[in-house]
Amino acid sequence: MAYKIGDQVQIKFLPACVDDYVSAQAPVRIYDAFVDALNFHELGISLQPSIHGGADEYYPKQMLKLLIYGYSYGIRSSRKLERACHDNLSFIWLMGDLKPDYRTISRFRSDHKDTIKKVLKQCVRMCVKLDLIEGNVFFTDGSKFRANASINNTRTQEGCEQYIKKIEEQIAQIVDESEQIDAQEQQERSLVKLKEQIHDKAKLVNRMKNVLNTLNTRNKENINSTDEDSVKAKNRQGTHAVYNVQSTVDGKHGLIVHAEAVSQSNDYNQLSEQVEKASEVLEQKPRHVCADAGYADVDDLKKIDTEINIIVPSHQQAQKDNGRCPIKPFDKEHFVYDDQTDEYVCPQGNRLKFVGSSCEEPNKKRYQAKGSECRVCPHFGDTKTGQCTQSPNGRRITRLVDEKFKEQLEVNYQRPENQKIYKLRKEKVEHPFGHMKRNLGAGQFMLRGRPKVNAEVSLLATCFNIARMITIVGIPQLLEKLTGS
Repeated sequence: MAYKIGDQVQIKFLPACVDDYVSAQAPVRIYDAFVDALNFHELGISLQPSIHGGADEYYPKQMLKLLIYGYSYGIRSSRKLERACHDNLSFIWLMGDLKPDYRTISRFRSDHKDTIKKVLKQCVRMCVKLDLIEGNVFFTDGSKFRANASINNTRTQEGCEQYIKKIEEQIAQIVDESEQIDAQEQQERSLVKLKEQIHDKAKLVNRMKNVLNTLNTRNKENINSTDEDSVKAKNRQGTHAVYNVQSTVDGKHGLIVHAEAVSQSNDYNQLSEQVEKASEVLEQKPRHVCADAGYADVDDLKKIDTEINIIVPSHQQAQKDNGRCPIKPFDKEHFVYDDQTDEYVCPQGNRLKFVGSSCEEPNKKRYQAKGSECRVCPHFGDTKTGQCTQSPNGRRITRLVDEKFKEQLEVNYQRPENQKIYKLRKEKVEHPFGHMKRNLGAGQFMLRGRPKVNAEVSLLATCFNIARMITIVGIPQLLEKLTGS
């Protein structure tokens, strides 16, 4: 059996027309047609050349095509995108044989970050026209993406003050050395170097003072000096500087309706805002909103429109479903609340009366039993051994001011029809994060600062939606619908 052997010096010619570089059903044609179908006036980009003098600019449509197509195949670096424009036939076809350098690509992405963030909105509206999004059910979830910043650059107020003190001591030492050199009349060149060191150290001090000022202004415990909008958070890979990417997907095909990065390490108090923004994109309210227990903030859930069915388990329900924290004999669930007297009744029949609210937690009410009754109770003792309480002052229980609303949500979550919706949550809302992090290799952002990071989030979400559109509709049919031919 013979081998097939390639010949690197074989003389051949590429097709005479650039359009023949890719086949009629190549995926790159979808990305080309998608950008052509965008309304650039709504995006805020003028396609008319400037009447003023200056160097020629690359056509904005083609630059946007380059970014979206590159991100769709995990090519996000401006240098790699430049290389692809030289070596990859699909990129050469897409750019019409234009070859922008990496500085031009990077500058376009940075200068048009606000425009890029609007691309996802138009993509969603295209999906609505194609009947791929119906807006009936919203699934929301968050995932941590690493920021383009080292965790070692996370500073606290105490750390900043110590760092400033250390650098100032180094500056004082350098000043002493420069005075000695000056006194000994050594070479001028050495003195110049020392003055440069003083200048560099002074810049570090000013930078740390700015970080310290930001800490005080924003009232934050810590801040990253490289990317001030990132937050410190722990995940499976360790503790890093991260952004929490919030994604709201539609229940029909799992397409992303809205996505953004927030400077918060958890999902608490995020659901109402994400639902509102997703509703604005679709210009309609969903019938159902579903999220995990990380969003179970009663104060936040109360902000959601009362016409929307909220399917969010409480922390206790989530733990029960996971089998991690079974209900113990004397947990709060076994105490009965008396609405008439505003009291709790324990399993032994003793009453816990309202004693006030905490200044630190004004949204919680405190109830306490009489210490004399608890001390003679047969279940008085160490809670580790299954007893009720060992406090001589009596058993205490807290209740939310909006406890009734919380109980309504818990009952609503348990309904069979809502349980069916909740079971779909993982496959719908976690799919986009898996695609971005694994298929596109986008577990860490390239850019810094929340405005630029959100431009990347918009690109990644758009890429996911386009990939799903290709899978659901197919290349020939989708190409026909986008081009209108």
